[in-house]
Amino acid sequence: MVRTHSAGQALGAPVGRLEGMEKVTGTARYAAEHTPAGAVYAWPVPAAVPCGRVTAVHVAEALAELGAVAVLTHENAPRLGECDDPILWVLQDDQVPHRGWYVALAVAATPEAARAMAAAVRVDYETRDHDVVLTADHPGLYACEEANGGAEGTRVRGDFDASYGSAPVRVDATYTMSGLHNHPMEPHAATAEWDGGRLAVHDSSQGATTVQRTLAGLFGLAEERITVVSEHVGGGFGAKGTPRPQVVLAVMAALHTGRPVKLALPRAQLAAVVGHRAPTIQRVRLGAGEDGVITALAQEVVTQTSTVKEFVEQAAVPARVMYTSPNSRTAHRVAALDVPSPSWMRAPGEASGMYALESAMDELAERAGLDPVELRVRNEPGVEPDTGKPFSSRHLVGALHDGARRFGWYERDPRPRSRREGRLLIGSGVASSTYPVLMMASRAEARTEPGGLFRVRVNATDIGTGARTVLAQVAADALGAPLDRVGIDIGSSALPAASLAGGSSGTASWGWAVDKACRELRARLDEHGGEPPAAGLVAVADTAEELEKEAASPYAKHSFGAQFAEVQVDVDSGETRVRRLLGVFAAGRILNSRTARSQFIGAMTMGVGMALLEGSTMDPVFGDFAERDLASYHVPACADLPEIEAHWLDEDDGRLNPMGSKGIGEIGIVGTAAAIGNAVYHATGVRFRELPLHPDRILAGLGRFT
Repeated sequence: MVRTHSAGQALGAPVGRLEGMEKVTGTARYAAEHTPAGAVYAWPVPAAVPCGRVTAVHVAEALAELGAVAVLTHENAPRLGECDDPILWVLQDDQVPHRGWYVALAVAATPEAARAMAAAVRVDYETRDHDVVLTADHPGLYACEEANGGAEGTRVRGDFDASYGSAPVRVDATYTMSGLHNHPMEPHAATAEWDGGRLAVHDSSQGATTVQRTLAGLFGLAEERITVVSEHVGGGFGAKGTPRPQVVLAVMAALHTGRPVKLALPRAQLAAVVGHRAPTIQRVRLGAGEDGVITALAQEVVTQTSTVKEFVEQAAVPARVMYTSPNSRTAHRVAALDVPSPSWMRAPGEASGMYALESAMDELAERAGLDPVELRVRNEPGVEPDTGKPFSSRHLVGALHDGARRFGWYERDPRPRSRREGRLLIGSGVASSTYPVLMMASRAEARTEPGGLFRVRVNATDIGTGARTVLAQVAADALGAPLDRVGIDIGSSALPAASLAGGSSGTASWGWAVDKACRELRARLDEHGGEPPAAGLVAVADTAEELEKEAASPYAKHSFGAQFAEVQVDVDSGETRVRRLLGVFAAGRILNSRTARSQFIGAMTMGVGMALLEGSTMDPVFGDFAERDLASYHVPACADLPEIEAHWLDEDDGRLNPMGSKGIGEIGIVGTAAAIGNAVYHATGVRFRELPLHPDRILAGLGRFT
């Protein structure tokens, strides 16, 4: 498609968030803050064994608690209908597929009473042997047909083995990551109320339309009899990208008790029930000529899924996009273990896969005697390696060069362990990043209102990204109207149906529908001489047809970026801190410079956590994640990043959508962990291949601790 847009000035401007005042004054209402009259509260009971079945649930003590209303178990809970997601099949049978699976739900007059009731529920189990430990040679490994997103499990081009065997410069390294958890600030919560065969739900979700459709199947209702509101969402990072058990449990409890029910999942239970980034073991092999140009590339991923559903992190897929690689093998093998079901976590596939690939690229640069930036430039492909499609735009080289200039990259001494300040070793590293351009069909409505105002309605979800603001800017630009004359309604299934907020697809998907509706409304206004009739004008747009054509696009569409990091490593304590972090991105047209910078910086900060702090330990005996709160699962704070910068290139790509935009919410995390890991190598001269880089690992590598 060819992009056209008006001479409006809204897009690109650093507009502040339209809902900012509501959030800072506390008037913005989140899912758990809606309290219908007569509401009661629920608290789940998680399974206390790693695998088995429930043989009995004893509820008498729980029902004797002051304020007790009911206890739901698999014996008395409402029966659920159609559902294609087994993690929502809660309280339907006696099976326990993993520790933390919900086996009962306590309902009481107050949250405190519900918690006391849950603690008083006693459950008897018949246990089975469990397997929760992923290894590279696990006997249960199998080659998956598809990874997340529909990607082929295995892709082969050329003859990797022969080319790698004859390459004069080679890297063969294995990179390991533990499981990671999303931990949004707002826990997963829902409020459900039945009223005469109609259902109203407030849910902390990344897509109210998806929740509405899922509940319709589960409870046998027509979609139009269900209203799901997700007006304000306190973060998700993928964990709220699909409906989660809290909304199903709340609706079941409301149906069972005949009263409105509020349920906020306790933080300590989230690790087991709302998804996580699965651990990976990734072997990367790179073969190159003396000039550093890659002739052979293999990335073979071992990961895990649950016995409940298959989810395979597509970690090898970015290697199909990034570099010259005429002979390539990228594959995923997976073991189904007795663990909680993994799912989406910010930049699934890209974040974990690019950590391994970009670390291996740093090792290749050293062995080829090349600067790491120069190595990446030399391996810049002319077309997408896996498909042969031309890129709609690809300015990775520009991002690398601009980032190197801003960071002062070429001023460093490239020799490892060459810079020291007392007990601190100082180093710098670089990595590239990529993320696909994703879009999904959506609908939007634009209408005139009295006084020369406009109203735009679309069931988009603002998960903290500033979606309301950017969509209002898109509308103002398409209407040729001042921004303060455009109102925006989002976050309810009562609005025109739209896709979920995920995969950095939100703005591109919703924005296309908003742009189309507003341009149609503007055309109708022009037909009326610029003045709407007394009854007003309405335009409704659906982008299903456009997105169907996009599926057959002859272009490969991706965002790219480059991250640079400077770190200090304390040789006595093993503590690693990031001194400076800088990213430069090529992500289409930036629609709001303020919210975009916030998105880039937020994602890079999450990458710091991935590299240095975050990690979940699976207890092999109990079959449970050991870190289940923010005291034990550490995430970065402001003090962890004294200096962080985000920049971007002006990228004019008319083959994307009417706004010329690409997704930006996830690409910032993709290369950050590798840039930090590469900086740690430059600082210490020791190559660490397992994340997170906790002090004990650093000390062991330095020979200071065993």
